Amino acid sequence: MTVAVAGASGYVGHKLVESLDADGVDVLALGRDSAKLPDGDHVRHCPVDVGDTAALAEVLAGVETAYYLVHAMAGGSDFEEKDRALARSFADAAAAAGVRRIVYLGGLGADELSPHLASRQEVGMLLAETGVPVVELRAAVIIGSGSISFEMLRYLTERLPVMVCPKWVATTVQPIAESDLVASLRLAADQERVGAGVHEVGGPDVLTYEELMQLYAKVRGLPRRRIVRVPFLSPGLSSYWVHLVTPVDKAVSSSLIDSLRNDVVVTQVESPFTARVSVAEAIERTLDDQRERMATAVLDTDNGVHDGVFTLSTAVDMDPAEARGARLDLSRCGGNLHWYGWAWAWVLRIWLGKLFGEELVLRKPDEVVVGAAVDWWTIASTDEHHIVLYTDKWFCGEAWLGYRIDTGTTPRLRQVGALRSRGLLGWAYWRAVYPIHLVVFRVMARKQTRRAHALARAGRDKAA
Repeated sequence: MTVAVAGASGYVGHKLVESLDADGVDVLALGRDSAKLPDGDHVRHCPVDVGDTAALAEVLAGVETAYYLVHAMAGGSDFEEKDRALARSFADAAAAAGVRRIVYLGGLGADELSPHLASRQEVGMLLAETGVPVVELRAAVIIGSGSISFEMLRYLTERLPVMVCPKWVATTVQPIAESDLVASLRLAADQERVGAGVHEVGGPDVLTYEELMQLYAKVRGLPRRRIVRVPFLSPGLSSYWVHLVTPVDKAVSSSLIDSLRNDVVVTQVESPFTARVSVAEAIERTLDDQRERMATAVLDTDNGVHDGVFTLSTAVDMDPAEARGARLDLSRCGGNLHWYGWAWAWVLRIWLGKLFGEELVLRKPDEVVVGAAVDWWTIASTDEHHIVLYTDKWFCGEAWLGYRIDTGTTPRLRQVGALRSRGLLGWAYWRAVYPIHLVVFRVMARKQTRRAHALARAGRDKAA
C-alpha cells in the first residue's frame, strides 16, 4: 500500500511520515519545497502544489490513502479562502486518481467558532464533496516539540512568571500527546476498523488554559506562574504582547489566540480512538525526546531559536593536516579549561555559576565514550569526527556544546553551542551573553584549530 501525505513538511506531517517509514510503509511526501520534506528509506519526495489539481491527480495515481495536513493560516487575513481553494483542489485530484480514503486533521470546537476553527471544519466538509470517503479527526492542543500550540505554551510559561491575561485563560482544552495523535492518524487509515465521518480525539485530561500553563511550569521545574485576569483584555489585544515574547509566526499565533475563546473538548461518547497519555506525561516526554534528539541534531541546527532552544554556531577552515590533528584534539577533552579556548572566560563563567548555586568541577574521562563525564558535561554523542557535550547542571537551563570536523575539499571545524533556557532567568542569560558569544565562539574555534595544527605537526615530527 502506498500512502500520500500532503503537508508532509509541517510538524504533524513530519511525525506521521517518520512513523509510517519506520513500519516500512511506502510514503509519498507531498509539498512545494522538496528540501523541507522528511526523508526515509520508504519515503519518496513529490514536490507539487496542492492547488495544481491536474499535477496532483497524476501524483496520487495508485495511492489508496491520502492524508491532508495542509492549512493556510500563515498566509494572512484571507487564509479561509485559500483553505477552501486548496481543499477543493485536493478533493478533485483524489477523486480523479481513484484514492479510496482521505484522512484529514481538523480542530475541535462547537457553536460560535473562531474564523480559524470554522475554517478547519469547513475544509473537512469540502474534502467530502467529490465522494471520496473522508475520516476527519478533530483535535485540540497537540503536546509535542514543534507543535505551534505547544510552542506558544512553552514560550509564554517559560518567559512570563507574571501574566496579565484575558478571560480566555479560563476556556477548557483537551490536549493530546503527539504519540497518541500519530497513532490515531495511523488508525484512521484502517477502513475495516474506522468508518468515514467526523471523529473527535483528545487525551484523558480536560483543563483550562491557565491550568495547562501551571502544569507545564510544574513539569519544567518552574515556580508557579502568577496569572492576573483582566476581563476587558480581548484576544486581539492580548495577541500583541504574545508577539513580544514568542517567536511564533504572528499570523498563526493571532489565529490561534483568537480561537482560545472556544472550549475545545471531546463530546463524542463512543470512539474507535483511544488516547491514554496524560498531559503531564506528554510534556515530560516532549522535553525528554527533544533532549535526546539534540545529541545529534544540534550540529545541524541553524542559528537562532527553534522550539525553545537557542543555538549559535561558527566554522573555521582547516587544511587536511589540521583536520587530522583536530580529530586527535577531540579525544583530549576534559580536565583543563584551555581545551575550550579562552580559559579566563570560562573561569568567569564558573564564578558566575557559583552565584546561582552551581558546582562546576573539572574531570577528565578515562575513555571518550557516550555517557562519560567531561568536566561538568556528559558526552551525548561522539565518533571520530565529532563530539557533543551535554549538561543539565547550569542554572539557566540545559546546554549542549558540539564540535564536528566537516571533511571535503576544504575541511572545516564547526562549533555549536545551544541552550534550552529555563524560565525568565535562562532567557535573560542567553540574551545577555549572546553578544559575547559571537566573539568568544569564534576565538574558541580558532584556538581549536591552532591546537590541531600543533598536534598534527607533532605527529609529523614524531613520524620523521
